Amino acid sequence: MVDGFGGVEKIWMNGKIIDWNDAKVHVLSHALHYGSGVFEGIRCYKTDKGSFIFRLDEHIKRMYNSAKLYLMEIPFEPREMKDAVKDVIRANKLEACYIRPLAFYGYSTLGVHPRQCPVECIVAAWPWGTYLGEDALEQGIRCTFTSWAKIHPKMMPVSSAKAVGQYLNAMLAVMDAHSKDFDEAIMLDNYGYVSEGPGENIFIVRDNVLYTPGLESSILPGITRDAIITIASDLGYKVCEKIVTREEVMSADEAFFSGTAAEVTPIRETDGRIIGEGRRGAVTTEIQRKFFDIVNARDNAYMHWLEPCTIEKK
Repeated sequence: MVDGFGGVEKIWMNGKIIDWNDAKVHVLSHALHYGSGVFEGIRCYKTDKGSFIFRLDEHIKRMYNSAKLYLMEIPFEPREMKDAVKDVIRANKLEACYIRPLAFYGYSTLGVHPRQCPVECIVAAWPWGTYLGEDALEQGIRCTFTSWAKIHPKMMPVSSAKAVGQYLNAMLAVMDAHSKDFDEAIMLDNYGYVSEGPGENIFIVRDNVLYTPGLESSILPGITRDAIITIASDLGYKVCEKIVTREEVMSADEAFFSGTAAEVTPIRETDGRIIGEGRRGAVTTEIQRKFFDIVNARDNAYMHWLEPCTIEKK
């Protein structure tokens, strides 16, 4: 038997914990042909106080809201989905991990309308370290402005739903960046303004003020983004949601990505132009340290963001 990522053995699927290799769907599943699914990315952190899932309630709520926009009735209550997240973490004895809940239209018919297709659900979890590289959190990453524009909200509900098919847009951006030997892409909206990364929101810093694109720029309002806005405000920084130009990114004092996978990752360069001093800046450092204090249960003021998950020791 071949286990999954990092030796993981179990997946939660349609209400049951099953072996990794038994988590299968039919090749004519609607989602496989049309991208008709919604998902979340969540992290569980190992701390001195035990294992905690970061903002689990908010992630599950967004998943169900995403499903509503695609007329998808998830056949489990949000409470059951939360339990499934914890169950799969415990089944694999993962003290720290990345978690992927997914709901999708399964096999019945292959018409574009999924009216007869069942909704299937899975939750997987596996060990996953720093998304953009081990040195990225300190040294920062190199980015490029990709020519692939972010989908406009008139085309798909990009600012309201985290849906599977929408990420073909992001995939093209990532492949474009990597083909040019950059770490990550920065996407522009349909009007040429900065939107976000393929899987991250973006912030820039100028004169100790944080700026980040708003909903008008075709962003997904990330849960980590919301946390960063709160953290920065609590630290005394002004945060402005506004239209951000490419030139403002290139001339910023600092820039960084935020996201479940990326956490708080500095951007040191865009298309050969050094941002600030070409390394993690002072504001980014302060926010990043506070973020990691929070997710590692070292700040009692933010414990309401952490959902405990008791893991049996291996």
